[in-house]
Amino acid sequence: MRVNGTLVNYYFHCKRQCYLFGNRMNLEDNSEEVRIGKALHEEREEQKNTEISIDNIRLDKLTSEYLTELKKSDSDENAAKWQLLYYLKVLKDKGIERKGRLEFAEKNNKNSKTIIVELTEELEQQLSEYISQIEILLEQERVPEVINDRTCKKCAYYEYCYI
Repeated sequence: MRVNGTLVNYYFHCKRQCYLFGNRMNLEDNSEEVRIGKALHEEREEQKNTEISIDNIRLDKLTSEYLTELKKSDSDENAAKWQLLYYLKVLKDKGIERKGRLEFAEKNNKNSKTIIVELTEELEQQLSEYISQIEILLEQERVPEVINDRTCKKCAYYEYCYI
């Protein structure tokens, strides 16, 4: 599987989840959290018809200034940031340069939150290293260990890892 934004996000969130998803073990269709996230995207798309597919990525919204990525919550802001940086790199490789905008629909049931990111040369170099690490991870024969984090309980792979 080619590296995509979802794999970049999962790499930062959980190497095991990244490995399983990247090796075509998709358990997300059974996840309530994933369904909520998809519903938010569908609702937004119906209102504004803004989602765009390019190569192996799906962009939530692209304007003359920003590439906007919508997330259900800010529970893993760093993973979302690197996913957005990956999307910015894909666009840059096609001659389209934008700033990134992360919009979190809910911030722990409080007000929404927005973060602006820019793809600098330093971040682009780091991203290339992460992509190489993801490719190496996906080629491993063994599934990475369970991380035993509090976030595991809401993960689509929870039953696979713990039951």
